[in-house]
Amino acid sequence: MVRLTKVGGSYLLFTFVIGFAALNTGNNSLYIALSTMLGLLIVSGMASKDGLRSIDVEVSHLGEAWAGKPATGSLRLRNRSRLWTVRDLLVTGPHLAEPVFVPIVERRGTVEITATFLFERRGRVSLTRVDLYTRFPFGLFTKKRRAKLSGSAVVFPRLLPDETLRDDFAPTLGERSPRNAAGPGTEIFAFREYVRGDSLRHVHWKKSASIGRWVMKQSQQDANPIVAITFDPFMPSTDARERFEQIVSEAATAVRNALDRGYDVHFHLGRQASLVGQTDRGISAYEALALVEPQSETPTPFSGTGVILYSLRSGNRDARTA
Repeated sequence: MVRLTKVGGSYLLFTFVIGFAALNTGNNSLYIALSTMLGLLIVSGMASKDGLRSIDVEVSHLGEAWAGKPATGSLRLRNRSRLWTVRDLLVTGPHLAEPVFVPIVERRGTVEITATFLFERRGRVSLTRVDLYTRFPFGLFTKKRRAKLSGSAVVFPRLLPDETLRDDFAPTLGERSPRNAAGPGTEIFAFREYVRGDSLRHVHWKKSASIGRWVMKQSQQDANPIVAITFDPFMPSTDARERFEQIVSEAATAVRNALDRGYDVHFHLGRQASLVGQTDRGISAYEALALVEPQSETPTPFSGTGVILYSLRSGNRDARTA
């Protein structure tokens, strides 16, 4: 696509005036000026066309992507041209939240720029194209080229405002059990020698008295309390697709809220189970919910006392049973 700019329109009008004057007067200086101006038009067309054609674009990084929420990433632009340094480049695309301006891409050079992505739906999204615009080199024309991308992103479900959810979290798997690591807790994990600056509150007096020197005790880290969340992929009919997407978002928001409160999550998707902890940050559960597809026939989901169930099966209260 080629579009004339305001500057380009004025330039063409002035070129026409010079040409008309040259034909009517036969002045050699006017012919030279006309030739120069026409030459600049040709150079402008060649430079912008070849410059855009030599630009390759790829997604070099994309952070966590949530449906309906801007995600930060980066684009890498490479200029294969040996002749043209492309300036004033604008990058747009169906999954870019806003156009990205690139001041300059040197010939045979590479530029990496920050970009904001926006995805409307959860799932695996193919990143296939971006559109490149430039007024390079003289601002006479705006030229467009569609560049191919190769890549994909897993978009997590849309998160809901906290006030739309019921507060139904409760630890469901009993008391805290110790982890096999040192940290805050009630059980003794190991002993070590006293180091200058240690608090005397951690001295194990009985052991210190038996060996004649101070011995410090280290506690065994308690595990976080656990909540159980189950998502049932059953969908009774195609008319329930919107409600299905709603409970996907509710389940993802519940997992996030539980982790934010310091709980670990025993997450069930159908009959598949996983333990989602603070180190995982919920990624495995979010990915599972991002890629889940509705099913018309599924086994009865895991449930029980204290389990938070998200399901469209008839008989479930407000699609959630606690």
